Amino acid sequence: MQPLIIHRGTIIPLNRANIDTDILLPKQYLKSLESTGFSNFLFDDERYLDPGEIDTPIATRRENPAFILNQPVYREGSVVLAQANFGCGSSREHAVWALRDFGVCVVIAPSFGDIFRNNCFNNGVLPLQIEQSLVDALFEQAEAQPGLQAEVDVAQRLLSVGSGVWCFDLDDGRCQRLLKGLDEVGESLQYAAKINAYEESRRLTEPWLFRS
Repeated sequence: MQPLIIHRGTIIPLNRANIDTDILLPKQYLKSLESTGFSNFLFDDERYLDPGEIDTPIATRRENPAFILNQPVYREGSVVLAQANFGCGSSREHAVWALRDFGVCVVIAPSFGDIFRNNCFNNGVLPLQIEQSLVDALFEQAEAQPGLQAEVDVAQRLLSVGSGVWCFDLDDGRCQRLLKGLDEVGESLQYAAKINAYEESRRLTEPWLFRS
């Protein structure tokens, strides 16, 4: 997982609420056991004019020219701006993998599905939750200026768009994991030597716990 320290990217304005994980990545793509390779399937049902499966060649599918991700200015976008309850629905981690593989590093919304939010943090994507009034103001700017850029400074907890700069909340533990490019397991493994030493000490003081 790559560290997320300061990210600058084009805002993709998706002015809708309740974008669920099935919209982000339809169920037919959950067959893959890999955690990469989902970029082409993000928003699959809206992005293409014909249905597809995980083994359908992308070159044979017709893009929907009206869908935002197919518009040139947003093809390299990396900051999603959306309305409330983004990532609701199932617990599928694949939805975050698809966003990450497309290049999305930050999702800005007034609220998120709880499991989706946790999955974001564990995959190096920042779910940036801000108040509704600011989301609405950002939509006004982004829709009036296609290609509008945002900068997110994770360490300083600052969001910058145009001439505006806003603080956002982020707890210290999650902040440090994003800065270091670690998920919860990776963070635990940093203490592997201490954990092993503790277990060895217990073998000496409480050997009955280790008898098979």
